[in-house]
Amino acid sequence: MLGPILRRELLQTGRQTRCFSSSSALAAREVKSLGVIGAGQMGLGIALVAAQKANVPVTLVDTSQASIDKGLKFAEKLLAKDVTKERITQSQSDQIRSLLTPTTKMEDLSNVDFVIEAIPELPSLKMQIFSSLAQICPAHTILATNTSSISITKIAASTTKDPTDTSASSRVVSTHFMNPVPIQKGVEIITGLQTSQETVDTAVAFCKAMGKIPSQSADSPGFLANRILMPYINEAIICLETGVGERDDIDAIMKNGTNVPMGPLQLADFIGIDTCLAIMKVLYEETGDSKYRPSVLLRKMVDAGWLGKKSGKGFYDY
Repeated sequence: MLGPILRRELLQTGRQTRCFSSSSALAAREVKSLGVIGAGQMGLGIALVAAQKANVPVTLVDTSQASIDKGLKFAEKLLAKDVTKERITQSQSDQIRSLLTPTTKMEDLSNVDFVIEAIPELPSLKMQIFSSLAQICPAHTILATNTSSISITKIAASTTKDPTDTSASSRVVSTHFMNPVPIQKGVEIITGLQTSQETVDTAVAFCKAMGKIPSQSADSPGFLANRILMPYINEAIICLETGVGERDDIDAIMKNGTNVPMGPLQLADFIGIDTCLAIMKVLYEETGDSKYRPSVLLRKMVDAGWLGKKSGKGFYDY
């Protein structure tokens, strides 16, 4: 058995490795402007919360003008809802909206202090974007990704052709926000092999300014949240495809038995069936462990275009 003094020391050490000390914030750079790449559900949510909570101007980048228009329309709908419920005033809503500047040109990020990439889980596209950001952004800009599964070390490596030059790669970090961003408080901070402490401190401080509660994870496949969550969802889908239970029974037992707000199949619909598959593929391929093999039904649903809430059909109809 551990003695009381040793036990206290171990508990204290555990707390130190899990918590972000107030002193680390002193090393953080001040973030006065943000760039967000991707005007989808995640990117729009990040941009809106940054404008509303951190009160910083946000440049929202997407190659599709249609996606930008759709995203901003949704942002305006959310703000109008907050006004109706008297969470904010109309003048505050107008101020928040004025902080969002849309563009289809990534070159418009040339003066921002912090960039968060929030595009689909496509490794080659993310690396292409970070290679460009290293050339476009100032030397102090933090280059963050919202990836939910791809190695931060690999993404950071794409910022330079010379591995010994860490001037850009040291500024790469993951700020993995939870969906929906305006509601969920948690955010994972994941560091690559090259990530500097100043980058971590700045990311933590900025996420706190956005009203989030950061947790740190090692750069391991799936990180913390999806390493735990996705196998749970995948197993629920296997239960459905093998007839262990029906859709409503699977979701009901988890809601009523574990007090979660929604069951795993409904949650998969809200996350996106394609996103779930992409993450499970990364877990399976990176670890080689069969327990992470994506279910057959999960693959078939993506093939059918049944991607969940965003496509109007998944395990449920919307």
